[in-house]
Amino acid sequence: MDLDRHDFQLDELVERIKANDNRLVALQVPEGLKMQALEMMDSIEDESPAKVILAADPCYGACDLVHDKMRSMGVELVAHMGHSQMNIDSGMPTHFIPVTYDGDPELAPAIPFLERHRAIAQSRLDSSDEEEELDEVAAKQRFLDAVGRVAPLTGTKLGLVGSIQHLHLLPDFKERLEKAGFEVEIPVGGDRLTFPGQVLGCNYSGDASSIGHYLFLGSGDFHPIGLVLHTGKPLAMLDPYTGDATEMSFERIERILRQRFGLIMAVGEAKTFGILIGEKPGQMRRNLALRMKRLLEEHGRKGYLLALDHIGPDLIDFYPVDAFVNTACPRIAIDDSVKYAKPLITPYELEVALGEKEWQSGYQFDEIP
Repeated sequence: MDLDRHDFQLDELVERIKANDNRLVALQVPEGLKMQALEMMDSIEDESPAKVILAADPCYGACDLVHDKMRSMGVELVAHMGHSQMNIDSGMPTHFIPVTYDGDPELAPAIPFLERHRAIAQSRLDSSDEEEELDEVAAKQRFLDAVGRVAPLTGTKLGLVGSIQHLHLLPDFKERLEKAGFEVEIPVGGDRLTFPGQVLGCNYSGDASSIGHYLFLGSGDFHPIGLVLHTGKPLAMLDPYTGDATEMSFERIERILRQRFGLIMAVGEAKTFGILIGEKPGQMRRNLALRMKRLLEEHGRKGYLLALDHIGPDLIDFYPVDAFVNTACPRIAIDDSVKYAKPLITPYELEVALGEKEWQSGYQFDEIP
């Protein structure tokens, strides 16, 4: 990753600091940009009257704000780097900086994946009117199916999405894809998403039945895994950093679904649960946690509410419960479950285990709206 090709947009931040005569500013950056944090701090202090404190704890997104801690230190402004503002009240002045990268990858390597995925979407569309009664065995097989699990399609458009560093590329790529013969939609999501085409690890609300498959501009598989789990639709990836194209294989998603299936079955006889509440401002779902506790009580089980800022195996595995239900960041249960000694499931998975939800509805991704 060439960090010199990122635009950190410090000029706007410096102007805001000067305009408000801020004297103590906090800088919060994601892990991938921390290697340049000291250089950014030098730039801010050289160009403004402010002193800068780096919030050096891990930062996992715009849901992970440090405002209470910084306010207690006398900080007047928090500069949050690399993410966009969510629909949460930060509680103090915050300057969000959506860092951009100037990479411009060739589209050609992604075309074979997109053509194949369009054919899959068309095949699904052609058979979407077929309704069938499912017994429990067939319903569980549908649960494990990586594609076509949620709602019938009404179209085969290509959904064009990306991580925030690359969203500025979407209008140009939409034109290129349309010239290549694809009908393209840049989806617009809910309040948690600031920009068209944006996806988060916890929110894919821009998905629509008219979209049959996706192209993701970005690096890594964090967002693609969530998008395919949420939609059940084929997805190709084009990495602006390397120019490489690949796809999120159905085999990989089905491995995740088999793992989720096993955890649901494993908690069927569990009697005691730790219900995890995230203390981070954008992950705190207290009401959902309380609903899970009431649901467990209705089924003769016991739930203990555990509030944590950071969730990890060393912080919860020692509690004498049979399993955990995660209401914090939805990806903790999906991405990290193998690290825990006891089953760690989502609220939806608990509802399936208790018989409140049916298998045939297909897997439902735990999403924060």
